[in-house]
Amino acid sequence: MTDTTTKLPIKSDKKTSVTSSSPRSTFENLRHEIDRIFDDFSPSAWRLPFGRSIFGFEVPHPAAWQIAPATDMVEKDKEYEISAELPGMDEKNIEIKLSNHTLSIKGEKSEEKEEREKDYYLSERRYGSFHRVFQLPEGVDADKIEASFSKGVLKLKLPKTAQAQKTNKKIAIKAA
Repeated sequence: MTDTTTKLPIKSDKKTSVTSSSPRSTFENLRHEIDRIFDDFSPSAWRLPFGRSIFGFEVPHPAAWQIAPATDMVEKDKEYEISAELPGMDEKNIEIKLSNHTLSIKGEKSEEKEEREKDYYLSERRYGSFHRVFQLPEGVDADKIEASFSKGVLKLKLPKTAQAQKTNKKIAIKAA
């Protein structure tokens, strides 16, 4: 019998070799990896949308996503509905504007807390604002848009025009 084994050259990368790395570089690599994980774990990283909705919203600067409210957008037969979670806010601190098929929701929250006791003094201030912009689809009756605010949830109802309601057509599926 003849041995037909083919030997291939093996390249080793000295940078990734465990035996050639010093303990210091191992700890540096670990530190770098932990820093990267914490950098990736921010509200802006997991709140970014995966695609555009029917509203074609604008994506603000990444820093603004950290305090942007969670919103749900739903299309129903006769209307679109947008709901935004705004806990701890009052309706007087929320502004809604409509211009050129663009719906803008702005809000600002400020909170001040002060405690004076015999042994300590505590003073805290929190401020934050947000701005969300939605491009409305064709067929929204802009004159009949309604907004309501209850228990920290803002709900916007955007009724469809009669023409937009008629354009939906169900298509039958035929068996092959």
